[in-house]
Amino acid sequence: MKKNEAISKIMSSEVVTVHQNQKLSDVRHIICESNIHHVPVVDGNTLVGLISYTDLMKLNIVISGADARTIDAIVDQQFTIQEVMVTELTALTDTDTIRQATKILAAGTFHSLPVIDKQKQLVGIVTMTDLIRYLNDQY
Repeated sequence: MKKNEAISKIMSSEVVTVHQNQKLSDVRHIICESNIHHVPVVDGNTLVGLISYTDLMKLNIVISGADARTIDAIVDQQFTIQEVMVTELTALTDTDTIRQATKILAAGTFHSLPVIDKQKQLVGIVTMTDLIRYLNDQY
């Protein structure tokens, strides 16, 4: 295993994002339909936040027996993306290494790390799953 391989080797570079002025139900649909758990929030191409599946599950809404359309209406009426997204992010730069990502994710505080360039433009995302796949490929 190479200790200083570039993060670009394992990051997902085609990242599904939302803009901060979109509806929160858009995030819910992306997570449900795309089988992903982390959605970066951007302003243009600049990373401004992140919403995870866990963030959505923490919302206190009553949806017992509601259909998807009703759930979306409730979510959008009660919350905005800005209210739910995490804005104090730990991110990697596109010059960081897989080893650096591993050190951060191994601490257990996060399950994904956005990857940005020098202008803070989102260029990718690395998840625990990406690291596990990388490790699996080594053996």
